[in-house]
Amino acid sequence: MRDRKTTILQRFLSDEAAGGIVLIAAAALAMVAANSPIADGYFHLLHAETGPVLSPKLGPTTVHLWINDAAMALFFLLVGLEIKRELVGGELASAEKRRLPIIAAVAGMAVPAFLYLAVTGGAVEVRSGWAIPAATDIAFAIGVLALAGPRIPASLKLFLTTVAIVDDMGAVAIIALFYTHGLALAALGGAAAVAGAMLAINRFGVKVLWPYLIGFAALWYLVLLSGVHATIAGVVAAMLIPGGGEDESSPLHRLEHALSPWVAFAIVPLFGFANAGVSLSGMSVATIAQPLVLGIALALFVGKQVGIFAAVRVAVALRFAQPPDGASWRQVYGVALLCGIGFTMSLFIGGLAFPGSEAMIDQVKVGVLAGSIASALAGFAVLRWAK
Repeated sequence: MRDRKTTILQRFLSDEAAGGIVLIAAAALAMVAANSPIADGYFHLLHAETGPVLSPKLGPTTVHLWINDAAMALFFLLVGLEIKRELVGGELASAEKRRLPIIAAVAGMAVPAFLYLAVTGGAVEVRSGWAIPAATDIAFAIGVLALAGPRIPASLKLFLTTVAIVDDMGAVAIIALFYTHGLALAALGGAAAVAGAMLAINRFGVKVLWPYLIGFAALWYLVLLSGVHATIAGVVAAMLIPGGGEDESSPLHRLEHALSPWVAFAIVPLFGFANAGVSLSGMSVATIAQPLVLGIALALFVGKQVGIFAAVRVAVALRFAQPPDGASWRQVYGVALLCGIGFTMSLFIGGLAFPGSEAMIDQVKVGVLAGSIASALAGFAVLRWAK
């Protein structure tokens, strides 16, 4: 059982590490495209209308909408599957195992949010961005961790993964509670009915995947119409798919293994390419000093490391939790720095916080890139040369 569990973890970390490196390349390519002679073509492609009006609120479907609202629903489906697997029989299955990552994740979400509000002065026009630095980009962070070399103990990789998964749970809750407006109750009722049907076939012991995939597609469309962000459908659907723990024959594991390479090597890099590109023309050093940019960058780089590292030190000092096995405090600090890589989820929440405002979203991108890159470089340096 332990060998099988190790194999599952190694496979997951391998996919995330390689996917993180691809994501870094995609983000760099987006910045090059946005600041080169093909910039007009890059932005025109993202906003090209490619389909019907799925929702009056969203308007005509564009390439950017398909990526952010449809493809990313599959990303959230995978996130939901990972969360359920860990809760049912993985590293979050017992109170002892989940104590430290939950403490670290909660502190790592709260401190950046408060720091963001402090730096921005709580200004009304940017207040809605408080959740942008809340979550950790697991693929990006694991990718940087892989580059640090084989000296990193497995317990530390597992700690980073579980903190990021708890972060994702918090980010999903934040999106559902704070970035949902103008609910269409009929569509929401339809979504509840579909979820109920999926729960029923789960309870009847249906193990084939196709009924759940049809349910997921219907749930996604109804949630899109309801006013709740459509990607939430991915997490809800994941919770209704049978399986968990280490049973690799379960529908949950089969779907997770099928989705993982597509999400790691196609969907997340595509999201990075579509959302990381920001034109630097007209920007100057003063841009970094803008409250929104500075608030996000400092919240990711300073808030994350302070919140997570301080929470771990206090929890261990009070004997409320055990530190990762075989890891030095310097290595734990390096991982706390890597948790400041917000990227995918931060860009995603930024788009929800300032819908329709290209200028504000560009500032969000600069702040997220600055904070994430600083966290990645500092975390890599600490881990690479830590004993």
